[in-house]
Amino acid sequence: MVDVVEIERTDSCTSAAPRKTWDRTGAEALYNLPFADLMFQAQGVHRANFNPNHVETASLLSIKTGGCPEDCGYCSQSAHYDTGLKATRLMPRDEVVAVAQRAKDAGATRFCMAAAWRSPKDRDLDQVCDMVSAVKGLGMETCVTLGMLTPKQAERLSDAGLDFYNHNVDTSPEFYDKIITTRTLQDRIDTLAHVRDAGIKVCCGGIIGMGEQVDDRLGMLMLLASLPSHPESVPINLWNEVKGVPVNDTAERPDPIALVRLVATARIMMPKSVVRLSAGRQYMTDELQAMCFLAGANSIFIGDVLLTTRNPQRDRDANLLDRLGINSALA
Repeated sequence: MVDVVEIERTDSCTSAAPRKTWDRTGAEALYNLPFADLMFQAQGVHRANFNPNHVETASLLSIKTGGCPEDCGYCSQSAHYDTGLKATRLMPRDEVVAVAQRAKDAGATRFCMAAAWRSPKDRDLDQVCDMVSAVKGLGMETCVTLGMLTPKQAERLSDAGLDFYNHNVDTSPEFYDKIITTRTLQDRIDTLAHVRDAGIKVCCGGIIGMGEQVDDRLGMLMLLASLPSHPESVPINLWNEVKGVPVNDTAERPDPIALVRLVATARIMMPKSVVRLSAGRQYMTDELQAMCFLAGANSIFIGDVLLTTRNPQRDRDANLLDRLGINSALA
Protein backbone atom coordinates (compact mmCIF):
# COMPACT_ATOMS: atom_id res chain seq x y z
CA MET A 1 0.00 0.00 0.00
CA VAL A 2 2.80 2.41 0.82
CA ASP A 3 4.26 2.14 -2.68
CA VAL A 4 0.88 2.91 -4.26
CA VAL A 5 0.36 5.99 -2.14
CA GLU A 6 3.88 7.26 -2.81
CA ILE A 7 3.18 7.00 -6.55
CA GLU A 8 -0.05 9.01 -6.15
CA ARG A 9 1.80 11.73 -4.24
CA THR A 10 4.37 12.09 -7.01
CA ASP A 11 1.73 12.17 -9.77
CA SER A 12 -0.46 14.73 -8.02
CA CYS A 13 2.25 17.12 -6.88
CA THR A 14 4.74 17.11 -9.74
CA SER A 15 2.98 16.07 -12.93
CA ALA A 16 2.38 18.87 -15.42
CA ALA A 17 -1.08 17.46 -16.27
CA PRO A 18 -3.42 16.29 -13.50
CA ARG A 19 -3.98 12.54 -13.46
CA LYS A 20 -7.26 11.70 -15.23
CA THR A 21 -8.03 8.17 -14.00
CA TRP A 22 -7.96 6.41 -10.65
CA ASP A 23 -8.50 2.76 -9.86
CA ARG A 24 -10.32 1.56 -6.76
CA THR A 25 -7.15 0.35 -5.05
CA GLY A 26 -5.40 3.69 -5.41
CA ALA A 27 -8.42 5.73 -4.27
CA GLU A 28 -9.00 3.53 -1.22
CA ALA A 29 -5.31 3.59 -0.29
CA LEU A 30 -5.33 7.37 -0.46
CA TYR A 31 -8.55 7.81 1.54
CA ASN A 32 -7.38 5.34 4.23
CA LEU A 33 -3.99 6.93 4.87
CA PRO A 34 -3.29 7.88 8.48
CA PHE A 35 -5.15 11.15 8.93
CA ALA A 36 -2.03 13.28 9.45
CA ASP A 37 -0.42 11.85 6.29
CA LEU A 38 -3.56 12.41 4.21
CA MET A 39 -3.87 16.00 5.40
CA PHE A 40 -0.18 16.67 4.78
CA GLN A 41 -0.44 15.35 1.24
CA ALA A 42 -3.67 17.28 0.52
CA GLN A 43 -2.20 20.49 1.86
CA GLY A 44 0.87 20.05 -0.34
CA VAL A 45 -1.28 19.59 -3.45
CA HIS A 46 -3.46 22.53 -2.47
CA ARG A 47 -0.52 24.87 -1.99
CA ALA A 48 0.99 23.78 -5.31
CA ASN A 49 -2.15 24.90 -7.16
CA PHE A 50 -3.96 27.53 -5.07
CA ASN A 51 -3.44 30.27 -2.51
CA PRO A 52 -4.09 28.28 0.70
CA ASN A 53 -5.40 31.41 2.43
CA HIS A 54 -8.10 32.30 -0.07
CA VAL A 55 -11.69 31.03 -0.33
CA GLU A 56 -13.98 31.78 -3.27
CA THR A 57 -17.44 33.09 -2.39
CA ALA A 58 -20.48 32.39 -4.56
CA SER A 59 -24.21 33.02 -4.29
CA LEU A 60 -27.04 30.74 -5.47
CA LEU A 61 -30.57 31.71 -6.47
CA SER A 62 -33.51 29.53 -7.46
CA ILE A 63 -34.90 31.34 -10.49
CA LYS A 64 -37.61 28.71 -11.04
CA THR A 65 -38.63 26.59 -8.06
CA GLY A 66 -40.44 23.25 -7.78
CA GLY A 67 -42.58 21.20 -10.13
CA CYS A 68 -39.63 19.24 -11.54
CA PRO A 69 -40.65 16.01 -13.33
CA GLU A 70 -37.53 14.14 -12.19
CA ASP A 71 -37.81 11.71 -9.25
CA CYS A 72 -34.50 12.49 -7.50
CA GLY A 73 -35.11 10.95 -4.10
CA TYR A 74 -33.34 13.70 -2.18
CA CYS A 75 -34.97 16.74 -3.76
CA SER A 76 -37.60 19.05 -2.32
CA GLN A 77 -38.42 20.30 -5.82
CA SER A 78 -39.52 17.00 -7.35
CA ALA A 79 -43.19 16.86 -8.38
CA HIS A 80 -43.19 13.19 -7.36
CA TYR A 81 -43.22 13.98 -3.63
CA ASP A 82 -45.33 16.04 -1.27
CA THR A 83 -42.70 18.27 0.32
CA GLY A 84 -44.90 21.29 0.94
CA LEU A 85 -42.97 23.34 -1.60
CA LYS A 86 -44.99 25.61 -3.87
CA ALA A 87 -43.92 25.62 -7.52
CA THR A 88 -43.15 28.99 -9.08
CA ARG A 89 -42.68 30.39 -12.57
CA LEU A 90 -39.39 31.65 -13.94
CA MET A 91 -38.41 34.88 -12.23
CA PRO A 92 -38.37 38.11 -14.24
CA ARG A 93 -34.96 39.22 -15.43
CA ASP A 94 -34.90 42.48 -13.48
CA GLU A 95 -35.64 40.69 -10.20
CA VAL A 96 -32.79 38.23 -10.81
CA VAL A 97 -30.36 41.04 -11.60
CA ALA A 98 -31.41 42.90 -8.45
CA VAL A 99 -30.68 39.80 -6.34
CA ALA A 100 -27.33 39.40 -8.09
CA GLN A 101 -26.41 42.98 -7.29
CA ARG A 102 -27.24 42.44 -3.61
CA ALA A 103 -25.15 39.27 -3.63
CA LYS A 104 -22.23 41.17 -5.14
CA ASP A 105 -22.60 43.90 -2.52
CA ALA A 106 -22.56 41.18 0.17
CA GLY A 107 -19.27 39.77 -1.11
CA ALA A 108 -20.17 37.17 -3.74
CA THR A 109 -17.94 36.98 -6.81
CA ARG A 110 -19.93 34.30 -8.66
CA PHE A 111 -23.70 34.23 -9.12
CA CYS A 112 -25.38 30.89 -9.76
CA MET A 113 -28.93 30.59 -11.11
CA ALA A 114 -30.87 27.34 -10.77
CA ALA A 115 -34.12 26.27 -12.44
CA ALA A 116 -36.04 23.10 -11.55
CA TRP A 117 -36.38 21.68 -15.05
CA ARG A 118 -35.64 18.32 -16.63
CA SER A 119 -34.34 20.39 -19.54
CA PRO A 120 -35.10 23.98 -20.58
CA LYS A 121 -37.50 24.89 -23.37
CA ASP A 122 -36.09 27.25 -25.96
CA ARG A 123 -38.38 30.11 -24.91
CA ASP A 124 -37.18 29.74 -21.32
CA LEU A 125 -33.58 29.58 -22.45
CA ASP A 126 -34.05 32.93 -24.20
CA GLN A 127 -34.83 34.50 -20.83
CA VAL A 128 -32.01 32.71 -19.03
CA CYS A 129 -29.49 33.86 -21.64
CA ASP A 130 -30.69 37.41 -21.08
CA MET A 131 -30.18 36.98 -17.33
CA VAL A 132 -26.68 35.61 -17.86
CA SER A 133 -25.67 38.58 -20.00
CA ALA A 134 -27.12 41.04 -17.48
CA VAL A 135 -25.37 39.45 -14.49
CA LYS A 136 -22.10 39.38 -16.43
CA GLY A 137 -22.63 43.10 -16.89
CA LEU A 138 -22.39 43.50 -13.12
CA GLY A 139 -18.83 42.16 -13.24
CA MET A 140 -19.67 38.76 -11.71
CA GLU A 141 -18.88 35.25 -12.86
CA THR A 142 -22.02 33.42 -13.95
CA CYS A 143 -23.22 29.86 -13.46
CA VAL A 144 -26.53 28.17 -14.23
CA THR A 145 -28.04 24.75 -13.60
CA LEU A 146 -31.02 24.01 -15.81
CA GLY A 147 -31.05 20.23 -16.21
CA MET A 148 -30.09 18.41 -19.40
CA LEU A 149 -28.90 20.42 -22.41
CA THR A 150 -28.61 19.76 -26.12
CA PRO A 151 -25.39 20.81 -27.87
CA LYS A 152 -27.22 23.78 -29.44
CA GLN A 153 -28.53 24.94 -26.05
CA ALA A 154 -25.05 24.77 -24.57
CA GLU A 155 -23.73 26.88 -27.46
CA ARG A 156 -26.43 29.48 -26.87
CA LEU A 157 -25.47 29.78 -23.20
CA SER A 158 -21.84 30.11 -24.20
CA ASP A 159 -22.72 32.88 -26.65
CA ALA A 160 -24.54 34.67 -23.82
CA GLY A 161 -21.28 34.71 -21.85
CA LEU A 162 -21.93 31.91 -19.37
CA ASP A 163 -18.84 30.98 -17.38
CA PHE A 164 -19.92 27.77 -15.59
CA TYR A 165 -22.60 25.11 -15.94
CA ASN A 166 -23.52 23.04 -12.90
CA HIS A 167 -24.67 19.49 -13.52
CA ASN A 168 -23.87 17.08 -10.70
CA VAL A 169 -23.37 13.34 -11.06
CA ASP A 170 -24.82 13.16 -7.51
CA THR A 171 -23.25 9.87 -6.40
CA SER A 172 -21.43 6.75 -7.58
CA PRO A 173 -22.53 4.75 -10.63
CA GLU A 174 -23.40 1.88 -8.26
CA PHE A 175 -25.67 3.94 -5.98
CA TYR A 176 -27.17 6.19 -8.65
CA ASP A 177 -30.26 4.13 -9.55
CA LYS A 178 -31.18 3.85 -5.87
CA ILE A 179 -31.98 7.56 -5.79
CA ILE A 180 -32.95 8.47 -9.39
CA THR A 181 -34.80 6.56 -12.11
CA THR A 182 -36.02 9.28 -14.50
CA ARG A 183 -32.58 10.39 -15.71
CA THR A 184 -29.63 8.09 -16.31
CA LEU A 185 -26.09 8.79 -15.26
CA GLN A 186 -25.14 8.71 -18.93
CA ASP A 187 -27.67 11.51 -19.56
CA ARG A 188 -25.72 13.62 -17.09
CA ILE A 189 -22.36 12.77 -18.61
CA ASP A 190 -23.69 13.62 -22.07
CA THR A 191 -24.77 17.07 -20.88
CA LEU A 192 -21.34 17.63 -19.33
CA ALA A 193 -19.78 16.81 -22.70
CA HIS A 194 -22.08 19.28 -24.50
CA VAL A 195 -21.16 21.99 -22.00
CA ARG A 196 -17.46 21.32 -22.34
CA ASP A 197 -17.65 21.26 -26.14
CA ALA A 198 -19.33 24.68 -26.06
CA GLY A 199 -16.39 26.13 -24.15
CA ILE A 200 -18.21 26.49 -20.82
CA LYS A 201 -16.47 25.51 -17.59
CA VAL A 202 -17.92 22.58 -15.68
CA CYS A 203 -19.18 22.59 -12.10
CA CYS A 204 -19.88 18.99 -11.12
CA GLY A 205 -19.95 17.15 -7.81
CA GLY A 206 -22.41 15.27 -5.67
CA ILE A 207 -24.22 14.68 -2.41
CA ILE A 208 -23.18 12.63 0.60
CA GLY A 209 -25.27 11.47 3.52
CA MET A 210 -28.08 9.85 1.52
CA GLY A 211 -27.34 6.35 2.78
CA GLU A 212 -24.42 5.63 0.47
CA GLN A 213 -21.25 4.00 1.76
CA VAL A 214 -17.66 5.25 1.68
CA ASP A 215 -17.12 3.09 -1.43
CA ASP A 216 -19.86 5.08 -3.16
CA ARG A 217 -18.29 8.39 -2.20
CA LEU A 218 -14.97 7.25 -3.58
CA GLY A 219 -16.75 5.93 -6.68
CA MET A 220 -18.19 9.41 -7.23
CA LEU A 221 -14.73 10.99 -6.97
CA MET A 222 -13.29 8.37 -9.31
CA LEU A 223 -15.99 9.18 -11.85
CA LEU A 224 -15.31 12.92 -11.62
CA ALA A 225 -11.55 12.46 -11.79
CA SER A 226 -11.90 10.17 -14.83
CA LEU A 227 -13.87 12.66 -16.96
CA PRO A 228 -12.00 13.84 -20.08
CA SER A 229 -11.18 17.02 -18.14
CA HIS A 230 -11.50 17.51 -14.41
CA PRO A 231 -14.40 19.80 -13.46
CA GLU A 232 -13.22 23.33 -12.73
CA SER A 233 -15.50 23.30 -9.66
CA VAL A 234 -16.39 20.27 -7.54
CA PRO A 235 -19.24 20.96 -5.07
CA ILE A 236 -19.54 18.55 -2.15
CA ASN A 237 -23.03 18.73 -0.66
CA LEU A 238 -24.23 17.32 2.64
CA TRP A 239 -27.79 16.16 2.17
CA ASN A 240 -30.23 18.64 3.70
CA GLU A 241 -33.16 17.15 5.56
CA VAL A 242 -36.32 17.45 3.44
CA LYS A 243 -39.72 16.17 4.50
CA GLY A 244 -41.59 13.85 2.20
CA VAL A 245 -38.70 12.48 0.09
CA PRO A 246 -37.53 8.84 -0.02
CA VAL A 247 -33.97 9.61 1.08
CA ASN A 248 -35.34 10.32 4.55
CA ASP A 249 -35.58 6.55 4.98
CA THR A 250 -31.90 5.93 4.26
CA ALA A 251 -30.13 9.18 5.15
CA GLU A 252 -27.28 9.14 7.64
CA ARG A 253 -25.14 12.17 8.38
CA PRO A 254 -21.47 11.46 7.60
CA ASP A 255 -18.93 11.27 10.37
CA PRO A 256 -17.07 14.61 10.43
CA ILE A 257 -13.65 13.00 10.00
CA ALA A 258 -15.01 11.01 7.05
CA LEU A 259 -16.10 14.28 5.44
CA VAL A 260 -12.65 15.81 5.90
CA ARG A 261 -11.08 12.66 4.44
CA LEU A 262 -13.35 12.96 1.40
CA VAL A 263 -12.43 16.61 0.85
CA ALA A 264 -8.72 15.79 1.14
CA THR A 265 -9.09 12.89 -1.29
CA ALA A 266 -10.95 15.10 -3.77
CA ARG A 267 -8.21 17.72 -3.52
CA ILE A 268 -5.48 15.18 -4.32
CA MET A 269 -7.40 13.40 -7.08
CA MET A 270 -8.39 16.67 -8.79
CA PRO A 271 -5.54 19.02 -7.86
CA LYS A 272 -6.53 21.99 -10.02
CA SER A 273 -10.28 21.89 -9.30
CA VAL A 274 -11.95 24.30 -6.89
CA VAL A 275 -13.54 22.15 -4.17
CA ARG A 276 -16.67 23.78 -2.77
CA LEU A 277 -18.38 23.15 0.56
CA SER A 278 -21.93 23.52 -0.73
CA ALA A 279 -25.27 22.53 0.83
CA GLY A 280 -25.36 21.39 4.42
CA ARG A 281 -22.85 23.78 5.95
CA GLN A 282 -25.42 24.74 8.57
CA TYR A 283 -24.83 21.27 10.06
CA MET A 284 -21.07 21.85 10.27
CA THR A 285 -19.25 23.36 13.22
CA ASP A 286 -16.69 26.09 12.64
CA GLU A 287 -14.00 23.59 13.58
CA LEU A 288 -15.19 21.09 10.96
CA GLN A 289 -15.26 23.76 8.27
CA ALA A 290 -11.75 24.83 9.26
CA MET A 291 -10.53 21.25 8.86
CA CYS A 292 -12.16 21.06 5.43
CA PHE A 293 -10.37 24.25 4.35
CA LEU A 294 -7.12 22.77 5.60
CA ALA A 295 -7.88 19.62 3.58
CA GLY A 296 -8.23 21.67 0.39
CA ALA A 297 -11.78 23.06 0.19
CA ASN A 298 -11.57 26.58 -1.20
CA SER A 299 -15.07 27.75 -2.07
CA ILE A 300 -18.37 28.31 -0.26
CA PHE A 301 -21.84 29.58 -1.02
CA ILE A 302 -22.85 32.63 0.97
CA GLY A 303 -26.38 33.79 1.75
CA ASP A 304 -29.09 32.64 4.14
CA VAL A 305 -30.75 30.25 1.67
CA LEU A 306 -29.49 27.78 -0.95
CA LEU A 307 -32.37 27.11 -3.35
CA THR A 308 -34.89 25.83 -0.75
CA THR A 309 -32.64 24.99 2.21
CA ARG A 310 -30.85 26.93 4.91
CA ASN A 311 -27.25 28.18 4.79
CA PRO A 312 -25.04 29.85 7.41
CA GLN A 313 -25.51 33.60 7.71
CA ARG A 314 -22.97 35.92 6.11
CA ASP A 315 -21.77 37.29 9.45
CA ARG A 316 -20.92 33.81 10.71
CA ASP A 317 -18.97 33.07 7.53
CA ALA A 318 -17.12 36.38 7.67
CA ASN A 319 -16.26 35.83 11.32
CA LEU A 320 -14.95 32.31 10.70
CA LEU A 321 -12.82 33.29 7.70
CA ASP A 322 -11.44 36.26 9.64
CA ARG A 323 -10.44 34.05 12.58
CA LEU A 324 -8.71 31.66 10.18
CA GLY A 325 -6.88 34.43 8.37
CA ILE A 326 -8.51 33.42 5.09
CA ASN A 327 -8.98 36.09 2.45
CA SER A 328 -12.26 36.33 0.57
CA ALA A 329 -14.61 38.93 -0.79
CA LEU A 330 -16.29 38.90 2.64
CA ALA A 331 -13.20 40.41 4.26
